Amino acid sequence: MKNTLLDLYHKDGTKKLLASLISILMGLLLGAVLIVIVGLSKPTIGNKDIIKGVQMIFAGILTKGLTPDGGLAWGYNAQNLGNMLFRATPIIMTGLSVAVAYKTGLFNIGAPGQYLMGTMASLSIALGIPGDSMPSWVIWLLAFLGGCLAGALWGAIPGMLKAFLNINEVLACIMANWIAAYLVSWYFSESSFRNVTEGTKTAYIYMTSYNGVATSKMGLDKLFPGSQVNGGFLVAVLIAVAMYILLNKTTLGYQLKACGSNRHAARYAGINDKRNIVLSMAIAGALAAGGASLYWLSGNTEFYWNTYQSLPGEGFDGISVALLASSNPIGAVFTGVFLSMLKVVGSQLAGFTAYNEYITDVIIGCIVYFSAFSLMIRMLLTSRKKKVPQAAAADQAGPVPAPDPSGDPVENEQEQEGGDEA
Repeated sequence: MKNTLLDLYHKDGTKKLLASLISILMGLLLGAVLIVIVGLSKPTIGNKDIIKGVQMIFAGILTKGLTPDGGLAWGYNAQNLGNMLFRATPIIMTGLSVAVAYKTGLFNIGAPGQYLMGTMASLSIALGIPGDSMPSWVIWLLAFLGGCLAGALWGAIPGMLKAFLNINEVLACIMANWIAAYLVSWYFSESSFRNVTEGTKTAYIYMTSYNGVATSKMGLDKLFPGSQVNGGFLVAVLIAVAMYILLNKTTLGYQLKACGSNRHAARYAGINDKRNIVLSMAIAGALAAGGASLYWLSGNTEFYWNTYQSLPGEGFDGISVALLASSNPIGAVFTGVFLSMLKVVGSQLAGFTAYNEYITDVIIGCIVYFSAFSLMIRMLLTSRKKKVPQAAAADQAGPVPAPDPSGDPVENEQEQEGGDEA
């Protein structure tokens, strides 16, 4: 049993997991220190709020409310947990988008733009097809696939610029993000999908439930009553598993990772590096856009079409998810849920204490910052592993025999030269 645990510890995947967990723990501890400093520096925040703030950083998802004496009531909160899974769905998908591109040696910072293109396509299809013309699930499927296709095409553009013109994908993605933002704003400003029936919501698009299209709950509403959760979370998990199989169990995945490791060596081995770079960015774009489709097709979300002022945060959250998961598709599910938990905790923090909910965004930033040290942590864990076998090998080999002082130095030297020549 001991040897089995040691073998598991020595695996590279275990090192990555431990490094990510240590990074998260360090970020949470720094967040707790930040909560205390902010609380002590502001007279409007009392000692009780400081204690509650620190408690919520570590276990706020289990907060049910306040007790009569002003403390926190703990227990199973189905609504919080369901909302956590609902909000995790799009950032899991954008995290997969960044992770898949990174495996091919590309940094997909264009996830926000791809997310917007998926939003535009999926909402247009879902609201543009009459609800009585075909079953609602068919419209939902067409809208989801259409959103993924739009994101794939938008992601392929920086991929082609990188593959054929050697233009840095980061610059191409940044430009594509803002082009998508202005394009989506112009499109919806001229469309008939704006919610004009409610005077205060003229800058919002109709929810897809307006057309009878909504993501199936798949029984999750019974597990998490009162929350926004739906089957989109399960779809995201299945896609993450599919991406893991694609990258690790298929020839295409091997070619994508080979191009990421060394593009020129992959080309020498007969792999079409240009095709794989474009394909990688197209897959990444489809994943980011799929996250937008799953979010906006839920039937209970309204899209604010005036997007030229800012880019969707889900695209940038995907970078954090991929970093913490070490670009592992399965790990992206857990890190996406974790970051979503912090966002839910942030909204509760503002409701139960005098803190601002955006302080959790600072904590997320600290965690991402510490994730940059994950490589150093893995190196420390690996160096410790190497020291133990070397010491054990030295003990087994025994002492090195000393040279015979009585021997002829000339003869010994000749024997050594003969051995060298041999």
